[in-house]
Amino acid sequence: MANIKYAYNKEDDSKKARAMGKSLKISPKHAVEICRELRGMELENAKNYLDEVISMKKAVPFKRHNKKVGHRKGLKNWPSGRYPVKAASHILKILENAEANAEYIGMDNENLIVEHISSHRGFIIRGGIPRAFGRVTPFNTPTTHIQVVLGEA
Repeated sequence: MANIKYAYNKEDDSKKARAMGKSLKISPKHAVEICRELRGMELENAKNYLDEVISMKKAVPFKRHNKKVGHRKGLKNWPSGRYPVKAASHILKILENAEANAEYIGMDNENLIVEHISSHRGFIIRGGIPRAFGRVTPFNTPTTHIQVVLGEA
């Protein structure tokens, strides 16, 4: 497997907690929209937000990938959104992992912020569905890499 580096390169790497999820079987489009919402949030607010998305109480606004996406109530300044439960639960696990890494380093868990969070397309798992007359229709599964960097406010 390829060595994946962080897309976040600041000179001051002291007191930065990092975590990464590689080749997660979640939609890259959903991951992009969730990461855009979480960037710059405080860690506790981000975890609460993802819990509300998982319980389908709060929708994630889809700003980039919003073709034929229905409107959702409760969204501010943007009408279209969805409830990407699977992607939100995977990203929540990565945030909790980064929080544990911050605690191990000795950072203060009360005032952690999501300094950087990004998603990148991973490799595609090739698959197929058998059809009539011996043919096959491709049925591929996309994977996603998630990167999180936490810093102190």
